[in-house]
Amino acid sequence: MKAVYEGKGALFMDPDPDAAREHFRKKNREMTGKIMSVRDAVAKFVPDGCYVAIGGFGGVRVPVAAMHEIVRQRKKGLGLSGHTATHDFQILAAGECFDRCDVAYIVGLEARGVSKNARKYMESGKVKCAEWTNAGMAWRFKAASLGIPFLIGRQSLGADSIKWSASKIIECPYTGKQFATFPALYPDVAIIHVNDADIYGNSVIKGVSIADEDLARAAKHVIITCERIVDTEEFRKDPHQVMIPYFCVDAVCEIPYGGYPGNMPFEYFSDEAHLKEWLEIEEDAAAFKKFLDDNIYNVKDFGEYLERHGGIERMKELRKLEFITDAGFEA
Repeated sequence: MKAVYEGKGALFMDPDPDAAREHFRKKNREMTGKIMSVRDAVAKFVPDGCYVAIGGFGGVRVPVAAMHEIVRQRKKGLGLSGHTATHDFQILAAGECFDRCDVAYIVGLEARGVSKNARKYMESGKVKCAEWTNAGMAWRFKAASLGIPFLIGRQSLGADSIKWSASKIIECPYTGKQFATFPALYPDVAIIHVNDADIYGNSVIKGVSIADEDLARAAKHVIITCERIVDTEEFRKDPHQVMIPYFCVDAVCEIPYGGYPGNMPFEYFSDEAHLKEWLEIEEDAAAFKKFLDDNIYNVKDFGEYLERHGGIERMKELRKLEFITDAGFEA
């Protein structure tokens, strides 16, 4: 099938499903316990130079604790999926952990403003980029989860952004119409924060899942961080609630409030004051360096970070906010 147009963007990962299958064929799918600390999971499954994809979307259900650990371990040369990455992108940019990025939405923290430090890093020339739409990134994970080299769509046609992607425009062999291609993306590791998981990795996401079901099947390794570990028997009562099955998962890390300061649906609201603090402190390079030392580099773990920002009492306040209805009454 001949391409009538090719974007100029780099293709950072091989979309060949047969090459990916060589890894998946050897992956251990036994139902064994996978609990480990996030420190050990990052050390084992996030080597320098690998490609990382992050679950959640925007400021919702982001594995912040794992992002802190990647920075704390000073990981470098990573590839990154910028699939509406907000605070997670801000954290990894602060550590200059990645040098190539598939961009859909980055630098901005939605209505909160723009991360000046992340913008500075992206404008430094240190990061290679390929541009996609959010839907295009979802299509790429979907293609990988299906074991095919690409999917087609129309959402990029007519936009200049396709010029900076690695998409190709092809003619449909049935209709002669033109479509953009979205090559399969097989990350080396996906990190996904969920509400509940068991010791084997069976995971439940409450609320909108975005592309995480496909992401878990596309990635060669999957780290699950969760609000709580639950007994497998709870899932057997209603198997349909399990969105990510154990055989996709390599590590399970129990981290209560592991999405803080972002929003975790049905758990806690975002800490808007702390997110604002992040943005404001970036105005001063020296102050920001101290901020990173105080909040990531010189913090032993995520639990200590939470304690520095109000501890369990603050978490209770955010949990209460999550369950206030629009009418102002507690649900």
